Parts: sequence; C-alpha cells; structure tokens
Amino acid sequence: MSAVIRPFRIDDTEAVVTLWREAGLTRPWNDPYRDIERKLTEQPEFFLVATVDDAVAGTVMAGWDGHRGWMSYLATSDAQRGTGIGRALVAAAEHALEAAGCPKIMLMVRSDNDAVIGFYNALGYGTDEVRVMGKRLIPDA
Repeated sequence: MSAVIRPFRIDDTEAVVTLWREAGLTRPWNDPYRDIERKLTEQPEFFLVATVDDAVAGTVMAGWDGHRGWMSYLATSDAQRGTGIGRALVAAAEHALEAAGCPKIMLMVRSDNDAVIGFYNALGYGTDEVRVMGKRLIPDA
C-alpha cells in the first residue's frame, strides 16, 4: 500500500517519538515530547506524518519565520526506507511552505551524516557556507 501524508494528530505522539528515537534523531538535551507540544502551538499545519496501513512510517516538521523556512525531524521507518516516503515528505513540506509564500528552505544535517547529506543533495539541496549557532533559552533536560 502507498503512503498517505497528512497533518500530525495528537494520537500519533507515541509512534512519532518511537520513530524519531529509532532513526537516531533524538538527543538527551532535547525532549521530543516538548518539541511536539511546542510545534502544536506554532504552525501545526506544517507538521506532517506519512502513514502506511494507518501506521506512522515517516515525519517532517516544517515552519517559517517570514524570511526562511526550515525543515527538521525528517524520518522514515527502517521498514519503509528507500520507498520514496522521505522524498514525498520533503515535497509535501516544500509545497506547503511555498504555498504560504516561503521563498527558501533551510535545514540542518549533522556534518558526519553522509547518507542524509547525499539524500538532500539528490533533491537539489546544497551547502550554504554559514555557521549555525545556537543558544538554549529553555532547558529540556
């Protein structure tokens, strides 16, 4: 059966967090439950899940600030990797952001994650020569 892409629903929470953990996206300093709670207060329409046979098989969380869009938490279950779900989720996020007037999308990939860098390169993404800096304002852990 092919994947269905739809907005996140609150009853997806446990399956989404499990998927993110299995995909290696979570870190001890980021609480995925808090990330979901926060996203549901800001542009929740850009938080998408892909389902296969009603089971969560992929996710992408997107949004934009009026200048740039961002994608994060792109994940595909191990069982569905290579089936096109990741590409479909990126395309759905791109479409939603473009329809909202977003002119450019940014994302962050850990510099040692060659497989994911290759995935995004194949979709037309390139490396911008910038340094990403951050400061934690509200600690999760």
